[in-house]
Amino acid sequence: MKYASIRTCDIANGEGVRVSLFVSGCTHRCKGCFNEMAWSFDYGQDFTEETERVLLDAVAQPYISGLTLLGGEPMEPSNQRALVPFLKRFRARFAQTKTIWVYTGCVYDMDLLPHTKPSRWRTEVTDEFLGMVDILVDGPYIEDLKDISLRFRGSSNQRILNLRELNRPA
Repeated sequence: MKYASIRTCDIANGEGVRVSLFVSGCTHRCKGCFNEMAWSFDYGQDFTEETERVLLDAVAQPYISGLTLLGGEPMEPSNQRALVPFLKRFRARFAQTKTIWVYTGCVYDMDLLPHTKPSRWRTEVTDEFLGMVDILVDGPYIEDLKDISLRFRGSSNQRILNLRELNRPA
């Protein structure tokens, strides 16, 4: 996997001060996307063990609330597979003391959950990936629904889903 950029002090992509990883590769190609350069799976730098160390050390700072994954598209099948081992290391180090936010152009209940109809977004690691995520901001960016007054979203169709609450046993 490649990544487009890392922000170690981000206040725009989730609650609190966050470390944000912008992954490369996106097949949604939303009109008006703010990060078109990250559509290419070949854009940016290789995601290595050193990259993981830099991210984990940055998140360890006491003023950092957690990690945000966006892109590009973290839920691209190849990106899911590359990110799961990293997210496991993240959770092993921080447990639930730091949050994970993920931005996706996928729609949670249509593209990412098990259905009778197959979805290209579901892989053998999707459930494990989502099981480590606290907040999922879902839905494609729709330029005609752009609303700059929305917190943590670009267009009004996008939702902020608390997966910890949604997946809590009854």
